[in-house]
Amino acid sequence: MFRQAIVALLELEPDIRVVAEAADGNEALAMARKHRPDVAVLDIEMPGPGGIEVARRLTAAGFAGKIVIVTTFGRPGYLRAAMAAGASGFLLKDAPAAELAGAIRRVAAGEHVVDAALAAAALTEGDSPLSLRETEVLAAAADYATSAVIASRLHLSPGTVRNHLSAAIQKLGARNHADAARIARDKGWL
Repeated sequence: MFRQAIVALLELEPDIRVVAEAADGNEALAMARKHRPDVAVLDIEMPGPGGIEVARRLTAAGFAGKIVIVTTFGRPGYLRAAMAAGASGFLLKDAPAAELAGAIRRVAAGEHVVDAALAAAALTEGDSPLSLRETEVLAAAADYATSAVIASRLHLSPGTVRNHLSAAIQKLGARNHADAARIARDKGWL
């Protein structure tokens, strides 16, 4: 429904033409390759590979267009990840439609467009204190997996899993691994 509303609003703009729309990340990749849009508008939470992963894959494949990420999740970590993946714009879904159209025009012209409050938060927030492995283990634990299941999935020993969870809890000042996962999600690090 959101995708269809965005398409309908953008088609009202005299200088913007929607060349394709996709229901999930894999379809977005295929449509971007087929239609080669000037600007691809992606949602962070698409089914399949999410918007950041799609942006990363398009950028790695030499996509010549620009990428704008829209999200309901105004988290500094997501902004950083989107920009690192090659996005030129990052907007919240609750922004007015005219703002999205303006952002598409500006990004197509070579500018970077980011929600101002989120940009300020990203600058003050800093990078994740978690190592890559701690992030992987914490993400697996966030799905309520046991240490044994996480160990099997990540090819680690249960003791190593417990050590990574303990380190993540300590670094984030959390009460337990569920609290650590919540903190990391809220900051956009998971």
